[in-house]
Amino acid sequence: MNYPVWYLPETGGGILIAVIAVVHVFISHFAVGGGLYLVLTERKGLKENDAGILAFTKGHAKFFMLVTMVFGGITGVGIWFIISLVQPAATSMLIHTFVYGWASEWVWFLVEIVALIIYFYTFGKMDNRTHQMIGWIYFAAAWLSLFLINGIIDFMLTPGAWVDSQGFWIGFFNPSFWPSLFFRSFFSFMLAGLYAFLTSAFLKDPRLKANMTRYSGKWALISLLLMLPCGYWYLSVLPEPARMLVEGQSPTIQIAGQYGLYALIITFVLVLLLTVVRPALNNKLIAVLTMIPAFILLGSFEWTREAARRPYVLNQIMYSNGVTIAQADALQGQSFLAPAKWASIHEATNQNLTLAGAEIFKFQCYACHTIGGINNDILPKTASMDFPAMTGYLLNVIHKRPYMPPFLGNKLEAMALAAYLVGDLHDKEVDPALITASTDMGQKLYNDNCVGCHGIDIIQDWAAELTLVEIIAGLESLSELNEMMTDFSGTLQEKQLLAGYLKSVVTPPSSPVIDGKSVYDQNCVGCHGKDIIVAWAAGQTESAVSASLAKLGLLNPMMAGLSLNDQERLAMAAWLSAEQTGGK
Repeated sequence: MNYPVWYLPETGGGILIAVIAVVHVFISHFAVGGGLYLVLTERKGLKENDAGILAFTKGHAKFFMLVTMVFGGITGVGIWFIISLVQPAATSMLIHTFVYGWASEWVWFLVEIVALIIYFYTFGKMDNRTHQMIGWIYFAAAWLSLFLINGIIDFMLTPGAWVDSQGFWIGFFNPSFWPSLFFRSFFSFMLAGLYAFLTSAFLKDPRLKANMTRYSGKWALISLLLMLPCGYWYLSVLPEPARMLVEGQSPTIQIAGQYGLYALIITFVLVLLLTVVRPALNNKLIAVLTMIPAFILLGSFEWTREAARRPYVLNQIMYSNGVTIAQADALQGQSFLAPAKWASIHEATNQNLTLAGAEIFKFQCYACHTIGGINNDILPKTASMDFPAMTGYLLNVIHKRPYMPPFLGNKLEAMALAAYLVGDLHDKEVDPALITASTDMGQKLYNDNCVGCHGIDIIQDWAAELTLVEIIAGLESLSELNEMMTDFSGTLQEKQLLAGYLKSVVTPPSSPVIDGKSVYDQNCVGCHGKDIIVAWAAGQTESAVSASLAKLGLLNPMMAGLSLNDQERLAMAAWLSAEQTGGK
């Protein structure tokens, strides 16, 4: 909220970061593993007194220098450029927190450049011992660059005790530092072998080609096998919320994991084929095809690492929209637009609702959502909601979608964002009077504070045998009932009004007619399109669907908090049944 937003609603900045970052990481890991490959391959050629291997090593060094120094350097600058535009607050915090770490990494990168240039241009012109020493200097500098960057990027996922102490070394040697370092090191050695498949494919001598293909394949195969336990180690040190997302609670991570698994299997099979079965099969097409699943494997790993931080860009420190937890706490119930330095509107009114909502979307939602784009498109996620349902959803989104940042702002700003999403994007009716009119202050307090987590039936059961005084005492000690709840912090008058409303609904005079579609809009549309739920309910009786809705936590732990009473479940089951027959 303290930085301007580079607004690309159809594309989104996140997808640009992902594309540039994965390409750069695929090259930069080769820059580490390839350095070791060059030194040991040159040593192999000298030990065997094989001029062919030495000629291959020199040719591979030229390819290596062009890919890592030129293309790798360009994409490295591209990463700094894109993250500074898309996530300026997080980039600034990482620079200020690890400024000496970054400075050291740039020093080692300079050593890499100088050492690699000397290594290539003195190949065959310098005594062998000194030349190999230059190669070892390059590899040491490249691996130390990985060592430094690894500590900083893993801090983003597992800051650990830094959240309390904010010490440099505590943040750098964070809980996932060592497993990530070993995982990335072995991945870089695997890539060294895969890239060498490509240069081996250009060799004319069949004997040398088969020899270098088999040699390179051993690099890839052994490194891949050593990488697997490191990946499991990495998963085991993740904090529980992130590990739960990785293990199945996030649909997008599930998809990325499936792609990664298939890519891993394909990579293993191709490497095994070229290493053990038929090295002679290696050609330019096969070599490129071998690198594609490896690229997908690395991409799925990086995607998972990024997505596991949700709803944060810096885990437990800063939300994905660039607002820190401390700022979010200070903004609860307060105006978001008023202190937003780069917003064009600083106050939402009934006259500028959609314009103010567009500004709020830009600062709070755009970091994760596009409008009609390929990444997390907001349009299908909000298509089924009307204006009151959207407003209520936003005010309680932290309870319904724990992997999303909380809505920040006052109720009028929630109405403004709802007006933009429903009115501007979906051309539906927006009538502030539907929300601003309130006939019962106690019911309003219930809607603002309780409805996001609890159905009224649960409240009725709790309050049934309590007096007003006991209900007020219970509101003041909710954390004792459930550690996930916070004590109600309203004024004494607000506690009395809320307690009075809760007491009044213990024995409601009549049961209102419940609309199944409204139940869906309030509880499901944020994650699921209607087609998915209708398909899930297909072939089941209404009673079976209602029973399944009572046990959603068994289908997915992320839905365990969804609380529907019997009437709501039956109404939704009836609506789903009608939808299967075209609404008839």
